[in-house]
Amino acid sequence: MSLPTKRSATATTSTAGTSTSNTYPPMKKAKPPPPAHLSTTTKTASITPMTSSSILPPCLSTTIPSSSTTALPPAAANLSRKKATLPQPAKKLVIKLVKAKPTLPTNFEEDTWAKLQSAIKAIFLKQPAPCDLEKLYQAVNDLCLHKMGGNLYLRIEKECEAHISAALQSLVGQSPDLEVFLKLVATCWKDLCDQMFDDPWHSLVSGQNICETNPKCAFILFRKHLSLCPEVEHKTVTGILRMIERERLGESADRSLLDHLLKMFTSLGIYAESFERPFLECTSEFYAAEGMKYMQQSDVPDYLKHVESRLNEEQDRCNIYVDASTKKPLIATAETQLLERHISAILDKGFMMLMDGHRIKDLQTMYSLVNALESLRQALSMYIRRTGQGIVMDEEKDKDMVSSLLEFKASLDSIWEESFSKNEGFCITIKDAFEHLINLRQNRPAELIAKFLDEKLRAGNKGTSEEELEGTLDKVLVLFRFIQGKDVFEAFYKKDLAKRLLLGKSASIDAEKSMISKLKTECGSQFTNKLEGMFKDIELSKEINESFRQSSQARTKLPSGIEMSVHVLTTGYWPTYPPMDVRLPHELKCLSGYIQRILLKQV
Repeated sequence: MSLPTKRSATATTSTAGTSTSNTYPPMKKAKPPPPAHLSTTTKTASITPMTSSSILPPCLSTTIPSSSTTALPPAAANLSRKKATLPQPAKKLVIKLVKAKPTLPTNFEEDTWAKLQSAIKAIFLKQPAPCDLEKLYQAVNDLCLHKMGGNLYLRIEKECEAHISAALQSLVGQSPDLEVFLKLVATCWKDLCDQMFDDPWHSLVSGQNICETNPKCAFILFRKHLSLCPEVEHKTVTGILRMIERERLGESADRSLLDHLLKMFTSLGIYAESFERPFLECTSEFYAAEGMKYMQQSDVPDYLKHVESRLNEEQDRCNIYVDASTKKPLIATAETQLLERHISAILDKGFMMLMDGHRIKDLQTMYSLVNALESLRQALSMYIRRTGQGIVMDEEKDKDMVSSLLEFKASLDSIWEESFSKNEGFCITIKDAFEHLINLRQNRPAELIAKFLDEKLRAGNKGTSEEELEGTLDKVLVLFRFIQGKDVFEAFYKKDLAKRLLLGKSASIDAEKSMISKLKTECGSQFTNKLEGMFKDIELSKEINESFRQSSQARTKLPSGIEMSVHVLTTGYWPTYPPMDVRLPHELKCLSGYIQRILLKQV
């Protein structure tokens, strides 16, 4: 059965082999959405799945057994799973323009400045701020945002200038006590610094570039009005110089006060012009007078200690309260007045005394203080020549000349190492002066040095260890370097060496060879060629004598109890002696020809 509708839906139900065809009523169309200009809301239509019992009218209802299943049409099945969503209309944003431009309140700038001015006065008068810091900050910020910052800066500068000028003017005619006056100046400066970096002030000057320029501007204003009060500036500088002078004289001084005031001069940029120049002039005058006084009353060691103490005091002064830039010119000024002006008197009056007394520490102080090292070197050279001349030229003391020169040289070396810090220039000065004095008597020192070595190398020189003997040889070799007549030394040394070798008087053959080796290193192999040949002859003679004693002829021909030693010498190695006739004993005369033939065969 079918119903006449525009759109029909048919459902077929089958039960137990029978089929039933049902026709559904027509579905209503969804209404189209209203136009966008009429409504801004959206309604959602929901479609509920329909069954046969809910769709068919009562007259057309069909009873369906419970055991049978009903199959929905595809369209109804899809509607049961999805909900239809209608398109949403676009929203419009409406902006309404303000018709009138906002304006600042009447007298905004003047009213705001009156508030800020009262805050500035409270800061300089050390009173509580009249309003909250945040409000002050907001007021300054508002003026800057409305392009009133430039005028605000000028007003703040003018207000600060008035207070700074009043503060400095209040110092005019104050206490005649300089120390009390300096404390008032320091308090005035400290108050300004505290005010410029306090929280209320930062709230006032926080806008744009005002914060960066205002403290600097305050210092410029302080310097300007300080120069407009010459009495205050002059009195301040004079008070500082008086306090430093009293401190130099041994009185106590408030160093923290001096440090505070000198830092004020540095911050204001007037330190060099207002303080440093008069300070150096006063220092020069003070030490010029003191140097003259102490040079007349003290000996050189005490004067040098006083100068060293003064220089240390000035260095401490620079480290504590005087600016570091003043240290170099200050020390130079003190050295000029205490040392350079009196260097000749110091050297003439005390240098020889210190050298003769072997005053190592005082000489070290002199070396560290005296900048004119050339003058000190000249004084050292004159001292060596004068003292050495007394040793070398005194013929009555020739016996002790070498030992005295060795002691003098050892003393100079000790002073050079400990007092003069092994300065190379002073080492050259010592060598030149020694070479001059040791050759004042031409060949005599060379002869005496050779004789001194002969005494040390003889067997009779007891009580000396090998190490001490080796050290003595090294010291004598230093003197040997200075002598110009080395050929004279060689002649005397060879003569004495021949006696020691031929007579068996040498204390140590090793020491003899060590000395020959030192001379060879110093002067070359040609200088020691003959000396080395002498040792070879002695060794060869020992071998010949030993061979003769062990021969059968010597045992049969030589009488018992007779010992004989013969030296075979090479002409040219040994010193020349004048020929002479020798009368041999009867026993030797009988054997001389026989022994000569035997020795010649072995040679």
